[in-house]
Amino acid sequence: MPHRTWITRAIRIIEADFNRSADTHLIPFPLPGYPGIDVYFKDESVHPTGSLKHRLARSLFLYALVNGHLHEASTVIEASSGSTAVSEAYFARLLGLPFIAVIPVGTSPEKIAAIEFQGGRCHLVDSACGLHEAAWELARQVDGWFMDQFLHAERATDWRANNNIAESIFRQMGQERHPVPTWIVCSAGTGGTSATLGRYVRYQRHDTRILCADPEFSVFFDHYRHSRSAMASATPPETPPPASRIEGIGRSQPEASFIPGCIDAMVKVPDALSLAAMRHVSRQLGRRVGGSTGTNFVGVLHAAAKMRRQQQRGAIVTILCDSGERYAHSYYHPAWYASQGIDVDGADAAIQAALEGSALAGVEACGRMPGKGPATTTEAGTGDDR
Repeated sequence: MPHRTWITRAIRIIEADFNRSADTHLIPFPLPGYPGIDVYFKDESVHPTGSLKHRLARSLFLYALVNGHLHEASTVIEASSGSTAVSEAYFARLLGLPFIAVIPVGTSPEKIAAIEFQGGRCHLVDSACGLHEAAWELARQVDGWFMDQFLHAERATDWRANNNIAESIFRQMGQERHPVPTWIVCSAGTGGTSATLGRYVRYQRHDTRILCADPEFSVFFDHYRHSRSAMASATPPETPPPASRIEGIGRSQPEASFIPGCIDAMVKVPDALSLAAMRHVSRQLGRRVGGSTGTNFVGVLHAAAKMRRQQQRGAIVTILCDSGERYAHSYYHPAWYASQGIDVDGADAAIQAALEGSALAGVEACGRMPGKGPATTTEAGTGDDR
């Protein structure tokens, strides 16, 4: 069976590549305004393709292989202009398969160059809204396989073991002062990471809560809030929000891989605060990080404030999703902020005040805090779920 032989070889190649790669680091991060609360960043930027999406791409390839979707003449297709496409191009090159990223016209030259550096090529479409349909049509035309990260992310990752990100976090926390984190904070692009984390902590019976931080222009927060209330059957707004300015996370529609039941609480973060938090983390670490890392850090500040009010000690773990070098012409360029109308100085001051213990204005919260019943709020001043 030549096809089965090729699949066996392909899986071995991917697993061998994994064995050659060290685990990602867990970095302690200072939060002096919150004594007794330890914060850590899981640094996913050190993967061979530079982001958290390396894990997703590896899982998607293994999932496609064991289900028989890929063969030695396959063309791999993904609807992505960012980190997922870069990572999938890497794994396709390992297997000697052509890879095509379906991306919108206007994608930055830096992103196209990153995809092409890994051996992929780009198929341009006029509108970001048409990426999914264009990817399916292209797969039909070339007899290829559309990976469809937003459909398959939550089911492709083995949340029980196989060195998923959750298992790695708990193993690395084993010798810390608080080995079982009180909170793990992540954000959602596909929802695969939040599903993996939530399933793993329940499966392992850890008393850890999952907090998902959502950017300003995304529907995941509202979708989660509706799922927890009598509005569970509510439909999304007829006019979807603009595309997220925090690249890699946030969506204009709910996705199949976003599982609300795997999450204990959510916060909705204004983009200005996400990017101010990104700048703070970058200054502390001495290197640039991406905007989604800033969104995560706002979630950390929210969780830390809750813990302090409840006189809790413990640990919070979050994710450093990718390097900031891919965003040199946006998040690290003053002209971009001016074009977006973002108040940089005001947001920086708000993050600094939060680091010293003040509440973060404009952060909405929804969910269940440890030891408390469900609550939903939209308090612009505190984001409090009392």
